[in-house]
Amino acid sequence: MDIETYKLQFDEESSPGWDAIDTALEVVYGNQEPEHFASAIKYMIGGPDPIDGTSIYDSHNQTHHKHFISYGMSDLYFAPEKAENEFNGWGFEFTFRLKCVEGEDRPMWAIGLMNNLARYVFQSGNWFEEFHYIPTNGPIKFDSPTDIVGLIFIQDPELGTINTPHGKLVFLQMVGITTKELEKIKQNPTGIEAFIDDMRISNPLFITDLDRKDI
Repeated sequence: MDIETYKLQFDEESSPGWDAIDTALEVVYGNQEPEHFASAIKYMIGGPDPIDGTSIYDSHNQTHHKHFISYGMSDLYFAPEKAENEFNGWGFEFTFRLKCVEGEDRPMWAIGLMNNLARYVFQSGNWFEEFHYIPTNGPIKFDSPTDIVGLIFIQDPELGTINTPHGKLVFLQMVGITTKELEKIKQNPTGIEAFIDDMRISNPLFITDLDRKDI
């Protein structure tokens, strides 16, 4: 399919995968209108960012935080007559919960982080699943004094897993971890589920706090 044909179909066709994500979010957030940031040029037609868009919801559940949801790790457009695979696209969309700090600028770095991870998936063919982990090779927020230097992945506690016209989709939440926590997980990857259970006691929504110390 040439680019002009793709653009024509993109303009005319519905977005059933996108709609399925929106429906799941409405269950949690009702009619709240999120901030939404879209890529200028979509990845499928040559854009640099694999994620087509990111919505940011304002949540006061547990503590005031921003809830980020990606659109682009799954198939969003052109409804098939029948889902060809069990999972939709890569099988997940990223989510991230960031504790709000008074006076902090809009945290656009978190969208950049999602796109960096998405680029890794698209270029390497390696995807993320629940209980995976990855170092961020420095502070999760660039040029920041935070000790959050890695991520673990869990199923988003509120959004979970949904079925879409393209197949099953897991909302995969990125959770920030400290230097010592990352080292312990590297030494004993099988202990990651126990670590998550410990974190759940004080932080059931797994909100990332850039000022957090080790558990």
